[in-house]
Amino acid sequence: MHEFPRHVWLLVFAVFLGGCGEVWNNPYPAQDGGSNTFYSAFTERPKHLDPVQSYSEDEAEFNAQIYEPPLQYHYLKRPYALVPMTAEAVPRPRYEDAAGRPVAADSPRVAFSVYEIRIKPGILYQPHPAFARDETGRLRYHDLRREDLASIYALRDFPNTGTRELTAADYVYQIKRLAHPRLHSPVLGLMSEYIVGLREFAQRLKQEDAALAAAGRRGAWLDLTRFPLAGVETLDTYSYRIRIKGRYPQFAYWLAMNFFAPVPIEADRFFAQLGMAEKNLTLDWYPIGTGPYMLTENNPNARMVLERNPNYRGEAYPNEGEQGDAAAGLLADAGKRMPFVDKVVFSREREGIPYWNKFLQGYYDSSGISSDSFDQAVRVSVEGEAAVSPEMAARGIRLEASVGTATRYFAFNWLDPVVGGGQADAAARERARKLRQAISIALDWEEFISIFANGRGIPGQGPIPPGIFGFKAGEAGINPVVYDWSNGASQRKSIEVAKRLLAEAGYPDGREAKSGQPLVLYLDTTDRGPGDKPRLDWYRKQFAKLSIQLEIRGTDYNRFQEKVRKGAAQMFAWGWNADYPDPENFLFLFHGPQSRARTQGENAANYANAEYDRLFQQVKHMDNGPARQALIDRMTAILHEDAPWSFGFHPKDYGLIHGWVTNLKPNHMARNGLKYRRIDAALRERSRAEWNRPVLWPLGLIAALIAASAAPAVIGWRRREQSRGGA
Repeated sequence: MHEFPRHVWLLVFAVFLGGCGEVWNNPYPAQDGGSNTFYSAFTERPKHLDPVQSYSEDEAEFNAQIYEPPLQYHYLKRPYALVPMTAEAVPRPRYEDAAGRPVAADSPRVAFSVYEIRIKPGILYQPHPAFARDETGRLRYHDLRREDLASIYALRDFPNTGTRELTAADYVYQIKRLAHPRLHSPVLGLMSEYIVGLREFAQRLKQEDAALAAAGRRGAWLDLTRFPLAGVETLDTYSYRIRIKGRYPQFAYWLAMNFFAPVPIEADRFFAQLGMAEKNLTLDWYPIGTGPYMLTENNPNARMVLERNPNYRGEAYPNEGEQGDAAAGLLADAGKRMPFVDKVVFSREREGIPYWNKFLQGYYDSSGISSDSFDQAVRVSVEGEAAVSPEMAARGIRLEASVGTATRYFAFNWLDPVVGGGQADAAARERARKLRQAISIALDWEEFISIFANGRGIPGQGPIPPGIFGFKAGEAGINPVVYDWSNGASQRKSIEVAKRLLAEAGYPDGREAKSGQPLVLYLDTTDRGPGDKPRLDWYRKQFAKLSIQLEIRGTDYNRFQEKVRKGAAQMFAWGWNADYPDPENFLFLFHGPQSRARTQGENAANYANAEYDRLFQQVKHMDNGPARQALIDRMTAILHEDAPWSFGFHPKDYGLIHGWVTNLKPNHMARNGLKYRRIDAALRERSRAEWNRPVLWPLGLIAALIAASAAPAVIGWRRREQSRGGA
């Protein structure tokens, strides 16, 4: 008897066997199943991972897990409180007069604030080739030639690594790097006002860099240890001193930021070698730190991976918080060693829908809530209380809601001849001011919040958000240029008021009064995809109320940042998240000497007002109280009148977390929260299997159809075989 044609059965069986896996759509390798890994995603690729340059939220998500400044914020306590990270204690400044003699903190003779920081001994850096030494004790990879890098494409291609103890000199070296002429630190302008000698130090480094170029050594390593910085010095192996001009109480907050994290001289020298930058072998690509995690994979177009630093000393989970934390389970791990998660995988998601769907499938452990997904995820009661929808609750998904210490704004470039205020002619400045006021009225941020943020925001009356000293609610806090107070609430002025201001600016009905030409303004933005069209159309609609033609100039984020840095963007929408919980951190965004175009500061609108600048110098040194509030009120009134921004809104942050994630509490000051999180990997695996069960009946139907279609061929084959056998 002849065998039945095997290819027919194999075809049928293949349909069934192809579906025998537990989860067909799992985007991760099978061997990662059940691992102690936190899964997340990112939408914007980080540009800078070097702590001297990094200042964006998307970059801090990685850097804050790797670098360790001396201080950090308590994870659970509110109001936000500074606590030690690598320092033994939060430093308290002592005060000196101009001659260096001790004075009281409230003395009018205070000329300097002196911070002495002592770090904990025994802290080690992550394994890194910059520390690798040969048998003689010599640094193995610090005298490489280009040909030595022929087979090196990533940091892991170096066969040897090493480590060493963290020292105070590493912190001093990083502070010096703020002034490096090739690095363009965004805080150099601000810090030069405070750290004694930093401005002069920056000039010295520029001269040295120019001398290297003149000697034919452009780009050669600049050894910062050769140049003293008057206001920063190493005292011993574990102690260093920073001398600040005058009183600046907010400086302690800066000691919790990555600008003041340590960078070892070995890493700076290692990455400065010729040929390194050409292969992305830089601190901007491969950070080096003492924190709980280290970056082991950097493919910003696909995924980035953090893994537990094997040299990390460990840190105890907080044993106290605020009221309600214990009941919420946030103190269950009190005193236990962190981090709890071994690995963190960030996948690149360029579109919101795939991100959201993978979260629902259990492949991302947490998620924000886009406008498109809001109704599916959240239910808002008549009292305004938000909770997860029944569908989300059935999956054990929790909602974490908090008011952000942030602002979203629409900026006018002060250097622009049309919308700016930098013209020499007083009449031209007045026309530009009225134009900005008119646009500020026309931009209906209440409508924007409703349409694009699902109501998750508070219209801005000024730059300071709720929860920060200086913010005023109610009638006392409204922007009288844009709003009226009516029936116990703020009400945006009518478009007729805006049109009158526009005519006074010289643009009746949106046309130049003298030439009759239509007024065309330009909005620079990173929004370019089809999903961004409704938002851009909204902006056009707002300007159309005034018969102003709005042209959108879309670009990628890096190019957008470059245009803002050079003062080449006429108008743009941007945001600011507080670096520390003090009004100075918002008011400095308008400080003239911190102009982005002129000094690379954070005044992105390049705003300048002499009275405002004078008041800022007083406010920044003051403790919170009535006197400080009075000055803030006057500064806010100046901003209302000058309108360098249209004060958009202060966002409310909503996030969703799966039930297998614990120890997660929103902290708008700290970005180093991954070390606190715990994952129940077994629960996640069970949930994924349940939520992603394959539907097999279509395969059975397909198999039956295949068998039916194959039947005539099988019958014909049998007949031929039988006829041959009979022959």
